[in-house]
Amino acid sequence: MHIHRLFSSRSNDPVMQEIRRKLLSSLLLLLLPALAAAQPRSDNQSAPLAFTRVTVIDATGAPAKSEMTVVITGERITAIGKADSVRIPRGAQVIKAAGKYLIPGLWDMHAHPHLNSRQFFPLFALHLYLVNGVTGLRDTFGPLEAQQQWRKAIGVGAVIAPRMFLAGPLVDGPKPAFAGSIAVSNAEEGRQAVISLKRRGADFVKVYDLLPREAYFAIADEAKKQGIPFAGHVPATVTAAEASDAGQRSIEHLTDVAVSCSTDQEALQKALTAGLLKEDNSTAIRDLTVTETRALETYDREKCIALAQRFVKNDTWHDPTLVTLRVNAFINDESFLNDARLRYIPRALREEWNPKNSEFSKALTAEEIAAAKRAFPTFLKIVGEMHRAGVRFLTGTDAPAVPYCFPGFSLHDELALFVEAGLSPMEALQTATLNPARYLGLSDSLGTIEKGKIADLVLLDANPLVDIHNTKKIDSVIVRGRLLTREARQRMLAEVEAAADK
Repeated sequence: MHIHRLFSSRSNDPVMQEIRRKLLSSLLLLLLPALAAAQPRSDNQSAPLAFTRVTVIDATGAPAKSEMTVVITGERITAIGKADSVRIPRGAQVIKAAGKYLIPGLWDMHAHPHLNSRQFFPLFALHLYLVNGVTGLRDTFGPLEAQQQWRKAIGVGAVIAPRMFLAGPLVDGPKPAFAGSIAVSNAEEGRQAVISLKRRGADFVKVYDLLPREAYFAIADEAKKQGIPFAGHVPATVTAAEASDAGQRSIEHLTDVAVSCSTDQEALQKALTAGLLKEDNSTAIRDLTVTETRALETYDREKCIALAQRFVKNDTWHDPTLVTLRVNAFINDESFLNDARLRYIPRALREEWNPKNSEFSKALTAEEIAAAKRAFPTFLKIVGEMHRAGVRFLTGTDAPAVPYCFPGFSLHDELALFVEAGLSPMEALQTATLNPARYLGLSDSLGTIEKGKIADLVLLDANPLVDIHNTKKIDSVIVRGRLLTREARQRMLAEVEAAADK
């Protein structure tokens, strides 16, 4: 959760920010006419689709249903049932799906396709999400106007991409970690930030590490008044329990949870605050990592259970981004350099990700790195305890903000880590399907496979309830009723790979 702060600038000159915003918006408008030509070709879009003899895993928690027929007309599921009870419309495109498994489309609830305003990358990132069955995103930081233009293009069909929920800029302290954030020094500025974001069309407010305490609670109060949810990190000046009590809708990366579950909480909280107030990013992040490692080494199960019960009482959701926490612990692992998925990442970003270029890895001693690796399994233990206590989870990856977190691909890694933490394969699957729909208030139209719901679906070659890794074995993706076949997905990947080297 800390390493991505290295890939930012503290330059917050308002004139430069406005120039950057206008330039990027203009660039996107220039690109849009060409985007349709770059879109994946899908099969006959006007005819209904019918999947026959497929096994349906509807993500409601019910057992898998075999020998089913699912009919899609337009963007909706119009029929679902046993093969002999469902009439296939005349002229429908029939997909013989015996031996295959249909699941709802997946959500990445902590994504950054617009990170650092890399406007050359969003289209390719969105393609990578789609080919991996990710049909929905919560975009948790970016230039709001540019994000909205992408969403508008998606809405009118100019771009085939996941649906998106947008935070826009972070709301951070007076010296934000990221350029493009809204800098807040006091309660009144915090309130104005909430009002401004709602007026500009943000779907939620994302709070960040450096917020002053009074500003944070003013944001919480104003968000409630304005009827807009707020989510994000737990600032260093606030505890996870206080954030939950204040109504923070979701906590990202388990921020402050390890510290709050430590027997040495008070001393660690002071160290956490001191670290985040340092001017030098690499030094601050080093101190944060060491503090968090100490917290994990002094983990107290009873404190964790008590905190989890508080989250349940307040309906505080968690998006732990375990893939991100794993990178934090294993950043010096040379195996990252051999990851085959790197070929889909733009060359410049690959260089940024290389551990040899990471200030973060250089700042830590060998002993500190070893300690962080030993401590990582405690994050999984914490997730397991919270899950058993009834805390609700979302799947997120922080891709591509964090090195070796890949758009689309890493979501499947996150599902596997949830299972490793103690969730069943069905429960893990729900963190990326049913849970996001419930969290976003969309469960009447998304999140499960039921008649009348939007046809965002993934057709798999193997059963994910037997092995969660089978979510990677994708045959086809259906997004708003449009079919992306295996061949279409392969073309998209080839196009992304070719563009990544340019």
